[in-house]
Amino acid sequence: MPGLVTATGVLAFLADEEPELKVFALQTLNDDIDTVWFEVAGALGQIEALYEDDSFPERKLAALVLSKVYFHLQAYDESMFFALAAGDLFKLDTPGEFEETIISKCVDHYIATKNENHTVVGKKDKDTSLPALATAFSSGTTDGNASALISPTTPFSQSTLPSKSLLSRASVDNTILEPSFEPQRKQHRSSSVALTNNELDTRRAIDKVIERLFESCLREKRYQQVVGIAVEAKRLDVVNKVIQRADYDYKRIKGKAAQDDVMGPAEELMDYCLSICMDVVQERAFRDEILQLVLDILTSGGAKDPDYFSIAKCIVYLNKDHQARSVIYHLVKAETVEATAIAYQFAFDLYDNGTQEFLNKVITGLPRGTSPSPTPKKEDTSAGESESEPLLSNPSIQEESEIGSLDEKKATLCDNIISILDGTKTIKLNLEFLYRNNRTDLSILNKVRDSLEGRNSIFHTAVTFCNAFMNQGTTNDKFFRDNLEWLGKAINWSKFTATAALGVIHRGNLTQSRKLLEPYLPRGAGGISGGSPYSQGGALYAYGLIHANHSPDALEYLKDQFLAAEEEVIQHGGAVGLGLAGMASGDEDIFEALKAVLYADSALNGEAVGLSMGLIMLGTGSVKALEEMVAYAHETSHEKSVRGLALGMALIMYGRQEGADVMIEGLLNDPDPTLRYGGIMTVAMAYCGTGSNKAIRKLLHIAVSDVNDDVRRIAVMSLGFILFRKPGSVPRMVELLSESYNPHVRYGSAMALGISCAGTGLDEAIDLLEPMMKDPTDFVRQGALIALAMIMMQQNEVMNPKVAAIRKTLKKVVGDRHEDAMTKFGAALALGIIDAGGRNCTIGLQTQTGNLNMAGIVGMAVFTQYWYWFPFTHFLSLAFSPTSIIALDHDLDILDVKFNCATKPSLFDYPPEQEVKAEEGPALIATAILSTTAQAKRRAQKKERAQRRESMDLDPTATPTVTKPNAGGDKMDVDDKAKSGEEAKEKSPGETPAPGDKESSTPPPTDLKKRSEKEKPGYEIENMTRVLPGQLKYISLPKGRYWPVKLVRPGPLPTGGPILLKDMQPGDEKALIEEKLKKVATEKAPVAGAGSAQSRNPRSVEEALLSRLGRDALATPGRTETGGAAAAAGVLTALDEDAEGDEEAQPPHDFDYYTDDE
Repeated sequence: MPGLVTATGVLAFLADEEPELKVFALQTLNDDIDTVWFEVAGALGQIEALYEDDSFPERKLAALVLSKVYFHLQAYDESMFFALAAGDLFKLDTPGEFEETIISKCVDHYIATKNENHTVVGKKDKDTSLPALATAFSSGTTDGNASALISPTTPFSQSTLPSKSLLSRASVDNTILEPSFEPQRKQHRSSSVALTNNELDTRRAIDKVIERLFESCLREKRYQQVVGIAVEAKRLDVVNKVIQRADYDYKRIKGKAAQDDVMGPAEELMDYCLSICMDVVQERAFRDEILQLVLDILTSGGAKDPDYFSIAKCIVYLNKDHQARSVIYHLVKAETVEATAIAYQFAFDLYDNGTQEFLNKVITGLPRGTSPSPTPKKEDTSAGESESEPLLSNPSIQEESEIGSLDEKKATLCDNIISILDGTKTIKLNLEFLYRNNRTDLSILNKVRDSLEGRNSIFHTAVTFCNAFMNQGTTNDKFFRDNLEWLGKAINWSKFTATAALGVIHRGNLTQSRKLLEPYLPRGAGGISGGSPYSQGGALYAYGLIHANHSPDALEYLKDQFLAAEEEVIQHGGAVGLGLAGMASGDEDIFEALKAVLYADSALNGEAVGLSMGLIMLGTGSVKALEEMVAYAHETSHEKSVRGLALGMALIMYGRQEGADVMIEGLLNDPDPTLRYGGIMTVAMAYCGTGSNKAIRKLLHIAVSDVNDDVRRIAVMSLGFILFRKPGSVPRMVELLSESYNPHVRYGSAMALGISCAGTGLDEAIDLLEPMMKDPTDFVRQGALIALAMIMMQQNEVMNPKVAAIRKTLKKVVGDRHEDAMTKFGAALALGIIDAGGRNCTIGLQTQTGNLNMAGIVGMAVFTQYWYWFPFTHFLSLAFSPTSIIALDHDLDILDVKFNCATKPSLFDYPPEQEVKAEEGPALIATAILSTTAQAKRRAQKKERAQRRESMDLDPTATPTVTKPNAGGDKMDVDDKAKSGEEAKEKSPGETPAPGDKESSTPPPTDLKKRSEKEKPGYEIENMTRVLPGQLKYISLPKGRYWPVKLVRPGPLPTGGPILLKDMQPGDEKALIEEKLKKVATEKAPVAGAGSAQSRNPRSVEEALLSRLGRDALATPGRTETGGAAAAAGVLTALDEDAEGDEEAQPPHDFDYYTDDE
């Protein structure tokens, strides 16, 4: 039947008295509504009257026609209400734009109403659990703004619609949904008020549509869609039911045999919940609820082999230390090789993601095998847990005593778990990895040293940072030992920085730290007899860096030294070291000691003490600490103290999200720009890694509106902290800001790109930063160079072809005499960052399991403060994460196993080392021919030709005299030398050419063959080697004796770092890798200054001078006599074209000039 051309005739039936004709008209209009809706729009009153008539038999049909007309009129609220009134006539399964739009509208209203109910409950809970923060801010900023900021604008709150349908971009009215339906009801026509006179009926109708939608998805096995809507609506009961339904359907259809082959839908759904919980959900309280639900499902006892590593992720985030102990007890009691390996891997994951405070709580509840455990109180408890009991039942005191009284094997197991949890084992393994694989290019470091004058404080400091970053964690301080004269040029804060650099180089060398720093550490009361106070303060800072985020042994020593110090510089270094070692420990005694020094109102110490107070209370949200810090920040007149306190308050609010909103609003409204600066840092720390829309809007607003340049700079920079989990979105966000007229905004955009895109090699970020390297402002160029180095970490030319040009630019800037000092400082830092940790580290602001890397984020945040105090630069070393693969067995031995990598070796290879060109000088000089020699040659040749023309018989005795200059010239011809060098290579391809020989540009055939063999895809890599984060998806372990406990099914490795392998043949002999670091004896740190160096080692300065001249320090006495100035003079006189001992060319007998015509 052909469709309607016009609806005029059909609409006339609506006025007929016969109901059958009215029904026929509605059916006809419903079939062709898409073509005649504009005509039907004029008769909406008649159709609504039919719907409101209780005696009309087809009211639902009238509602459906009204719904479609309103849909075409883009009145989506009315359309949705009439579609709900249509009941079963509204078909959910019919594909079409109308149905999809109405369903989307229903989902949006469903999410809004459920969020309203959930938010009210959340507010009540929050009001009773969190104490109010009484601050010294101006009145009116606490209560009103706090209530406005309680509910953040997120995709999961009632104030924003998801941007996935037409509704979210159709109009402004459709963009914002109010918590209730009252505003929508006011927008309706008066005749349609009858639809919504009962709000509960409307909501019930929406619930029915959603239930029908859910059931349809479950029948089609589209579980993730249901979970997604349920999470947005905060219906965790629905999430729980869907996971159970998916597990039931899978077991019923597939049976038990298929469970080991393919991951079940329930496991996939829990992984999906964890991923969206960490990456998408932005409200902290709701995230906790989801994680608690997943944790309850994982530990309910239904699964035979629970996912312990997902459990670890939930436990750490929820701060459930007693449940962590319960899992460890359960695994220790199992007494199997596999359970032991899982327990160790579980402990490694806890250490990787947990804070010091959390780990200490777990450790205190575990028995130690080496010492008798404390006698518990006697209580009558039931027997131990059975297999059917929940995994995370609260550990009883009887269980603890049972573990404590176990045999020697289990006692050793507990001791090993404690050594992992306190960080000793992980730090030791990382130290061994960095020592074994150190690829530091000393030629780059020497070039930086030679290019930057050591007597200039900023340049000396730049070289110190470059050396510290390049050798971070490798324990290789050879550069300092070889350059004692240069080291002696450091004065005041440069000396402080150089001493602290030892802490970066030896970071993690816990057992040898005191011996290493002994020459510098304070030795007398108040540090009087310990030498320079700058060296002593730097040594305490270094000691804190070595023990950063690992406090057990270091805190007491640092606390004693800090309290005993009388010099302000020593107190300064001691405060920073104390904060580093006690990071997130929440130690009240240390906090009080720091506060006492703060109240002394010292301008020098205030900054370090304020920062350290924040480091000690990191992430605790301590109201008492914040109140005291806010009050003192308003009282003191020292800007440095205010700045330190502002940064410390930001650190206390680390990860607090909505809990920090009152503090943020108060700081941002403060008239003091330094406190506003702290407010921005609080936004960055509280919402780091969340991608919060609210935080981003706040930062962007302040970046373009604040009157202070420092505040605007940090506002743009903080975008990097918020969005480092989504690096691809940052270049678009800061694109316009990078072209701002304000250089501080440009600098902030450069650093934001570096922070968020570190180690990614992202092309969009590089394209924005490359023009900024030529910016007219020196500190903008500095920021661009540092950011480029962060982005290019561990990138080679195969992964990113621009890396070679960027490295070349960095070296050029360092050596450019006309470049500004600040830019050269940034280039030196960049050269250290790009090769950090011997080219084995990247900047990791999140752990490999996806949690926030607290130490890395804090280190990066404090590093950005080098703008005010250069020694803060050392904090960046906390963000350096080793990119390793370390395979261990159930005895924590390093196994000699090989992994397969399914790529070409060149893709993830180390970048090539810089070619040493020190020996090219004499070769290039030898090619120079003086003009007098060339003239002599020409005269001799002309005279010879003239003599040949005059006489045919030549005197053979005259030939050597005439051609002697020509022979001399041939002797100095470099081409002949190059040819002879090539011949020598062809004769003996296996021999290494001498250092002075110049290599030919064409590689020998053997190199080409090796290169072609290298490029075959697929190769083996050894254990204890570098594996980049992007390389993990190509790494697999061939099936055999060992198998990773994290890997349930064959596939790529889930994470790097320490990986526990399950031994299928535990009784057989195993091949191990010997630790190299054990054999190295740690020496005391070198002491700067020629005098003191000579008193301890008379040859040290001489060796340093000889090494700078390129000489062998252990040369024979006869050869040493020609060193020093004589060697330099030899270089200066190397312009003579004749070799030593050659006979000088005789001048011609006469000076007659001949022409070619003669």
